[in-house]
Amino acid sequence: MALPAHLATAYRRARYSVAGLELAVGRRSVALDGLLAGMHARDAVLITAWNPASRRMPPHWNARMMAVLRRRLGSTPCLPATGAGAGWCEEHLLVTGDRRRLAKLARLFRQAAIVGLRRGQHVRLLPLD
Repeated sequence: MALPAHLATAYRRARYSVAGLELAVGRRSVALDGLLAGMHARDAVLITAWNPASRRMPPHWNARMMAVLRRRLGSTPCLPATGAGAGWCEEHLLVTGDRRRLAKLARLFRQAAIVGLRRGQHVRLLPLD
């Protein structure tokens, strides 16, 4: 199933922040390359457990689900991040590692997409089926 156009647009217009850096889908960040190199990682994603299926959930529910996501990640290297767009803001994590494994995890939390980060490349929207 394809990502609905309105959601794809929202992801592309969003601004993602991690470690003082602002990231956007379709743009490359040399500073992000440095951050990932410092984490000894080539690949990472921005992932959240907030608002599954793009439905707003209460703050306490979102916080509880993010705690579950952190536990599921175990010792996987990650950093706190946020994603914000027109009228919304969500907590995310920048998580290093294999995109396929992290996509499976995002699907468990009923997410529509993740944001892919790879050294030397543009930030990418990765829809989940």
